[in-house]
Amino acid sequence: MKNKFGTAVTLGFALFAMFFGAGNLVLPPFIGLKSGTEWFAAVAGFFTTGIIAPFLGVLTVVLFGTSFTDLGRKVNPIVVSVLAFLIMLCIGPLVAIPRTAAATYEIGIKPLMPGFNNVLFSVIFFAVVIFLSVSKSKIVDIIGNFLTPFLILSLGILVVMGIINPPDLSRVTGIGTQESFVFAFHEGYQTLDVLASVIFAGIIISAAIDKGYTNARDRFKITIAAGLISMAALLFIYGGLIYLGAHSGYGFSEKVSRTELLLNISHQLMGKNGTLVISVAVAMACLTTAIALTSAMGSFLQELTKGKMGYKTGVILTCLISGYFSVKSVDEIIEYAVVILGFVYPITFALILTVLFFGKIIFSRTPYVAAVATAGFVALLSVLENFGVLVEPIQALKSWLPLSEHQLEWLLPSFAAFFIAAAFNSGKKYSREAKVVD
Repeated sequence: MKNKFGTAVTLGFALFAMFFGAGNLVLPPFIGLKSGTEWFAAVAGFFTTGIIAPFLGVLTVVLFGTSFTDLGRKVNPIVVSVLAFLIMLCIGPLVAIPRTAAATYEIGIKPLMPGFNNVLFSVIFFAVVIFLSVSKSKIVDIIGNFLTPFLILSLGILVVMGIINPPDLSRVTGIGTQESFVFAFHEGYQTLDVLASVIFAGIIISAAIDKGYTNARDRFKITIAAGLISMAALLFIYGGLIYLGAHSGYGFSEKVSRTELLLNISHQLMGKNGTLVISVAVAMACLTTAIALTSAMGSFLQELTKGKMGYKTGVILTCLISGYFSVKSVDEIIEYAVVILGFVYPITFALILTVLFFGKIIFSRTPYVAAVATAGFVALLSVLENFGVLVEPIQALKSWLPLSEHQLEWLLPSFAAFFIAAAFNSGKKYSREAKVVD
């Protein structure tokens, strides 16, 4: 008899740790610092883009298959495969994985051992990642049962101590409830968890199948239960860190470093031990995320090459490339990642939303392709703008588009394209997509 509660907790903790990387740790305190007395509105804003949106990604995948590429049946296999490749580059060896190592060095190692060589650290970090990633079937158990409890414990100690004995009262920072919400809403984009969610969903679903949940209904229930557990854990940690930032006693300044703020808060609460606690938290957060992403990339390369490249070979290759880029600073990694992320994020989100809302009632592929293509076109405008091409006309057009102030100028045009394409196809007959037989 399967232990449903134990499985849900293991999968939920694993999903939480996969999502919770270094960016998720350093962003919330800064949000709280800027929001001040309006910190609760900031929690709501960050909850929307940092928790709800990624959960929708997981929900979409489990509703329509067992991996992100299964959405190709709803849209177009080639389109989804190309998008999956771009997503894997973003959350894989070019951006997210190197950032985990760089962030661990800058926040977790350098404050304790200033003279430690970053190249040597990168070698050690990825050696550990390879060791813990090569056993594909045990990835979720390793993360959910062993690494995540250390992560939650270290962060939980910091949050609880800050709530019981906050360093200072929250300050009036001059921004209102709406502005606090919008600022935190924007900051949630930087977690990149929406992109990661559609890939992590496949890992969690695969783990559920390995644990005996082969029936589609049972698999859906256990995955949703795991998602809710991860959401609760993320809300507790995010909310606590935003609260700590709001009560840190610092005056807000755009020049405040996010990493220095986090280190200072931990030092205020726990003295020298606070630096150690944050070092452990960063190490666990980055390591769990790196393992999950490396495993996903290894599986993706195996599938992409139709088995010509084995999973272990893919893991090692991913770590070698990631190690090369990880010796750069976090800021350097973020700088070259901006363009590709600005292009991929809207396309992925448009696909998630249209399939999630209409996948059970509209079976023609054309509307979904239209929505994705429109989101891609609008996102391409931002890419051209970043390269200095047609800056003034593009800025004028974007300012005319609804929700551009929230960086969501792609949202309504993509839905409009979806409905127009659906209307043109409404007179045609389409057979209901066959259900997946387990």
